[in-house]
Amino acid sequence: MATRLVQINMKAHDDAKLGGFWAEALGWAVSSEGPGVTNLEPEGFVYPDPDPVAVCVDLVVSAEPKTAKNRVHLDLATTSKDHQAELVERLTGLGATPIDIGQGDVPWKVMADPEGNEFCVLDWHDPVADTGPIATVVVDCADPRAMARFWGEATDWTVHRVTDQNAVLRSAQGVGPYLQFLRTPDPKTVWNRVHLDLRPYPGDERDAEAARLRALGATAIDLGDSDIPWTVLADPEGNEFCLLAPG
Repeated sequence: MATRLVQINMKAHDDAKLGGFWAEALGWAVSSEGPGVTNLEPEGFVYPDPDPVAVCVDLVVSAEPKTAKNRVHLDLATTSKDHQAELVERLTGLGATPIDIGQGDVPWKVMADPEGNEFCVLDWHDPVADTGPIATVVVDCADPRAMARFWGEATDWTVHRVTDQNAVLRSAQGVGPYLQFLRTPDPKTVWNRVHLDLRPYPGDERDAEAARLRALGATAIDLGDSDIPWTVLADPEGNEFCLLAPG
């Protein structure tokens, strides 16, 4: 059994408005599976695609305020110094703002979307060709090596690099964005407003996959009497993620 990263779930006070920002930022299509949910994916993309050329974005309405730096954020790809400058200018025009999170003098640009969610516009020297507009999905962590062990076994993604400072994975097919676990000193204090969604492959059973993930070190999250059709778990550092129905 195995599973794969299929989408990023982002809480939003106004999912349609924030979804409009990210659709323009990424050049993606907008759809909705119901009130309070805005779905973003590349034009012509068939979800869930077994060849993961993209990790989609779901924005889900939530009244909860943002109170801390997100532990999951997106890095956007650029192809040249001019492209980076043009993208920063375009995103600013769409409502993003440059922010200082203590990054110092770095070649990438740190920004926040209209609801304050942090993201980076990468240095064009980063070797992230053919990822699409999202170069990397970044998860803050305390122990990149432990995260590489868990997520490398939890998914069928390939571990490309592991150091004390970061771990990098990518789909087994070598397409789509990278997944990076980045060592940071900040502890996790609140429920993540941005989290990963995983989906088992057709023919697998969600309950069996959830049991496998718990055996690897995941923990179940108790949502009370909720009748949602997915399973909520947390990785060994407490980062929540959802296990969707196979497909």
